[in-house]
Amino acid sequence: KNTDFLNQLNQRASDNGVKNILIMIDMEGNLATLNEESRLKAVENQYKWIDAAKYLGCNTIRVNAAGKGDRQAVANAAVDSLGRLSEYGEKEGINVVVENHGGYSGDASWLAGVMQQVNNSYCGTLPDFGNFYISLFPPQSYDPYKGVTELMPYAKGVSAKTHDFASNGQDKKIDFSRMMKIIADSGYNGHIGIEYEGYKLSEEAGILATKKLIID
Repeated sequence: KNTDFLNQLNQRASDNGVKNILIMIDMEGNLATLNEESRLKAVENQYKWIDAAKYLGCNTIRVNAAGKGDRQAVANAAVDSLGRLSEYGEKEGINVVVENHGGYSGDASWLAGVMQQVNNSYCGTLPDFGNFYISLFPPQSYDPYKGVTELMPYAKGVSAKTHDFASNGQDKKIDFSRMMKIIADSGYNGHIGIEYEGYKLSEEAGILATKKLIID
C-alpha cells in the first residue's frame, strides 16, 4: 500500500525496459487450511496484493493452496478461498494463479480438480517444472511431465526451473525438450518465467543457461 515505493518500483522498471507481470505471494496465511477463521483472514490478506499488482501494471498474482487434513476437505477449502480471490481479481483485471508447491498442490490431479471447481477464467495455475513433491517424509513425488500436462489447460504462466547443468548444457533433472513440447502442444503462448536454483553458476549465468534451453 506504500504508493511512494510502488511508484519508485514502476519508475525503475520503466528506466530499465522491464515490464512487471507477476507478483509471487507468500507468508500471508494458508488458503486451504481447515480453520475457517485463519483461512478467511488469509484471503483478506491477499486482496492488497491484487491492488498492488494492478498499480504495478501486472496481470497476475501467484498464491499457494496450502492446507493439511482430509484431501477432499482441503480441496473444498481451496475452492472457496480461490473463488473469493478470483472474484476480487476479476473486478481488478488480475489473475490469481496457484503453483504446484508441495503438499496437495504438488499432486497435479488434485490441483486440476480444484481449478475445475473454481471455474473462473481469472483463476489458473502456474506449472513449475520442479516442486512436484507431495511429501518429504516419507518421500513422495508426482511425475513432473504428467503434472505439467495436467496443469497446462489452466496455466496463466509457466515456471521453468533448473538446478544443475550437464556438460552438454542440458538440465540434469528435467528434459526441457519434452517439457517444451508439452507446453507447445497445450496451445499455451504466454510467459515462461525462469527460476535457476543452482549454486555452481552465478544467478545471471544460470538464468541465461535456462533461457537457452527454452529457446533451443
